[in-house]
Amino acid sequence: MPHSPEDIRELRRVHAASEARLLRDRHAPARLPEEQAFYERYAAGRPWFEGPVPLLPVAQLYARDVPLPARPAGTDLLQVLWCPYGHGASEPRTALFWRSAATITDTLDALPEPAVVEEDGYLPRPCVLAPEEITEYPGLRELDEETQAELADESRWEAAGARWDEDGALDPHEYWSGRLSTAPGWKTGGWTTWDLTDPEPRPCPTCGTEQIPLLTIASSEWDDATEGWRPAEYSAHDRPDDPSEPTLVDIRGGYTLQLHVCPTSPDHPHLQIME
Repeated sequence: MPHSPEDIRELRRVHAASEARLLRDRHAPARLPEEQAFYERYAAGRPWFEGPVPLLPVAQLYARDVPLPARPAGTDLLQVLWCPYGHGASEPRTALFWRSAATITDTLDALPEPAVVEEDGYLPRPCVLAPEEITEYPGLRELDEETQAELADESRWEAAGARWDEDGALDPHEYWSGRLSTAPGWKTGGWTTWDLTDPEPRPCPTCGTEQIPLLTIASSEWDDATEGWRPAEYSAHDRPDDPSEPTLVDIRGGYTLQLHVCPTSPDHPHLQIME
């Protein structure tokens, strides 16, 4: 059911106020009368809009801050946008714009917004990135059987002086998946995450070259299953808002949207995978 961007922002403000109130006093009302009235208006939704629809900004990345694999020559800026309507697909359609920052001289004071957005998780909350370079490894599904068997051999971990069971993992494979392989959250580059399906070819629609990961758009930065990736400065319950969801993006109930580009020609059509 579509809602206006301002409806969605108000919903988030009401949620935050309710959570903060209950944090101060667990006997406080979950909803004040005016909040209940807003929820009833919100549930009614908005009518669909007919006509041109502005795309929503999702990410703006500079090559000086983060690695942008296979970017076109002469570009140092990637702008990612998506359509606020699902078009019957399981995930929003994305558009990539490669630009040179030096050529951008005129900017808008306010970005155009669509009249309605299909899902509240399609409206990113603006935030500033704090990039961190990490090392990750392929997920188990991308490893051959021999390597998987070697990882399962507990004696190899013992010989290396590594404790795979120090975080409560049931077996070395679980430790590998939760601590060492593909990192959760938003990221550029790295390895493709295959949580739901087996790895599959990603040929470029234009030239057939195997595409490589460009950007992962995540519904959260970490969760209970990926405790090892939680920043040390955050404990499990240290603040009313959830620092693991800075953008409030939600890909169909908690999935990730992984964008892949052609390493031969990044301006070829990109692929996206939802996992």
